[in-house]
Amino acid sequence: MLGREETGMTGTMRQAGAGTPRSVDVARLAGVSQKTVSRVFNDEPYVSEDVRRRVMQAADELGYRRNNAARMLASGRTRSIGVVTLGTALYGPTSLLMGIERAARSVGYAVRVVTTLEDDPGGLAGAVESLLDQGVDGIVISEPIDEGEAPIRVDVPVLSLGAPSAFASSQTLSTGVGASELARTATEHLLDLGHRTVHHLAGPERWYAARDRAAGWRAALAARDKQEPALLQGDWSAASGYAVGRELAADSSVTAVFAANDDMAIGLIRALLDAGRRIPQDVSVVGFDDIPLAPYTTPPLTTVRQPFDFVAREGLTLLVHAIENPEADLPPASDPPVELVVRASTAAPRPGGSEG
Repeated sequence: MLGREETGMTGTMRQAGAGTPRSVDVARLAGVSQKTVSRVFNDEPYVSEDVRRRVMQAADELGYRRNNAARMLASGRTRSIGVVTLGTALYGPTSLLMGIERAARSVGYAVRVVTTLEDDPGGLAGAVESLLDQGVDGIVISEPIDEGEAPIRVDVPVLSLGAPSAFASSQTLSTGVGASELARTATEHLLDLGHRTVHHLAGPERWYAARDRAAGWRAALAARDKQEPALLQGDWSAASGYAVGRELAADSSVTAVFAANDDMAIGLIRALLDAGRRIPQDVSVVGFDDIPLAPYTTPPLTTVRQPFDFVAREGLTLLVHAIENPEADLPPASDPPVELVVRASTAAPRPGGSEG
């Protein structure tokens, strides 16, 4: 017959494994009370690290999972957050959605996602209604397009990321994604190199992100008292960047371009190279996002990196606080970091070259 030291936790697990493990089984294995187990899983204070470790180890050994359904009934919350996002494969919206999901999971919330489509009247309102029907505790709007919809009334806290709120809610929150400041930094980098002005290849005007990046570009030029060239219009695709690049290639006064995303910058560079313009000797180009391909283009692309995970964490911190402490003041929010990644697509203009 084996002694206690030889059976250890594995033997206890087998004995308890006849049915679904319960909190009382965890308490017995960890050598604590059932109340202590409850306190550990509810993240209550005044539980020592040693006790917390023993309880979690026992739960792992037994394969115990706390009864979240019972906790939801007791608290009146589902511990789920709804997210409305545009149905797109574009790098920015997709990366932000992934950041939101990671941030929510880290604080114990599930994420329910509803996507919208461009040119879908009422799409945002319909998406919100769908999430409310699922009983979410709060909603994140990562909807980057101005649909011109009337304010929507909801009874849970709503967080808008990088866009004006379209909601009348018990608590409406918003946090910027830092796009304007990142765009300003990209433009200032080119001006600091000595370019007399910077052209801007913008995204679609209906996108809040495109507006913010254009605003940052304009602010940088105005602060240096530089001429503002006519805005160049793209649609986020490399193909639109290529089309604009073909037009710019014939204008020798263009020495610096800031593109509103990396895909358009890559298309622009390809068109300039095809037309015999050298990068960066003749034209310097800065992108936006720092997509995984950016270091491997020809030449490697200078760009500004979007802080997707930071924005998601900051936003979720505000939203969860509003959900769990509806009467308390919100914690102060931090400004998103600004990170310029300098590679080989930018340089000082050629001495004696034409500069606009």
